[in-house]
Amino acid sequence: MEQSIIKQNYLIFIVGATAIGKTALAIELAKYFGSEIVSCDSRQFFKEMTIGTAVPSPEEQAQIKHHFIQNKSIHKHYNVGDYEKEVLPLLDHLFQQKNVQIVVGGSGLYVDAIAKGFDDFPEVSQSVKDEIDKIYNDKGMEGLQQILSESDPEYFRFLKENNPQTLVNPQRMKRFTAVCKAAGKPYSSFLNQEKNQRNFTSVFIGLEAPREIMYERINHRVDVMMKNGLLNEVAGLKEYQHLNALQTVGYRELFDYFDGRISLDQATEEIKKNTRRFAKRQVTWFKRNESTKWFSYNEPLQNIIAHIRATIYE
Repeated sequence: MEQSIIKQNYLIFIVGATAIGKTALAIELAKYFGSEIVSCDSRQFFKEMTIGTAVPSPEEQAQIKHHFIQNKSIHKHYNVGDYEKEVLPLLDHLFQQKNVQIVVGGSGLYVDAIAKGFDDFPEVSQSVKDEIDKIYNDKGMEGLQQILSESDPEYFRFLKENNPQTLVNPQRMKRFTAVCKAAGKPYSSFLNQEKNQRNFTSVFIGLEAPREIMYERINHRVDVMMKNGLLNEVAGLKEYQHLNALQTVGYRELFDYFDGRISLDQATEEIKKNTRRFAKRQVTWFKRNESTKWFSYNEPLQNIIAHIRATIYE
């Protein structure tokens, strides 16, 4: 455990693609610095989802106290704004105990929520929300996509190339289009504003691997999930498949299997393929942050600790 005195607060973010080894590294760093772990993996918040979200095992959680692991229900609406409001007071409390804390997860938007905060968007009236709801009910996702492509073509193009799942997420697309309608300006014009001040310095550590190794790790993880009972977990959630929390890789594909649209083998292969695509988007997102120090997934722990020490004691 780290014994030296650190005079200011440092928040160490462990980021990277799914199945790359973030949890294991976070636990070792938390042991070294005597800190706790805050998850920013939006899939791991939900108590009904265990196997398909690869939550830290009971043995891993017993080693270090984890926060925001299976602390919400899929039946409760929960978004990144709610998360920001809850996580900052928690960090304030943790920093009173130790000046170095650990955040780990692959949800880029949630990482940004902690590190930078959100942009200041205009209020959206109920009448605009109702208008957007009507368009969605009448024309579906295509109606919302058309509005965004016309109101904010640059942002629409960015999402299409870098985060296409967002374009079929009703909740987020309603938000984008409602802001465009309410403000009469592109949604992206409200992005990258001066962010809220934080009482900590962020240190970003990224884990990476050659693509073939990353894909091999993903494929192996999916096989292990299936062996550990993912099919039964999803079967128990089938009646709730319409909920937003379950519109995610590993669950959608098996819902398709239960609905008779594809075979179990096809569903398993789809999970692997869609997880690989998801990992690629994660890497693209995190590589945008030039302050991230990237290490190989099998980098010796002492090298990563040495880098962090050099950063926080400089």
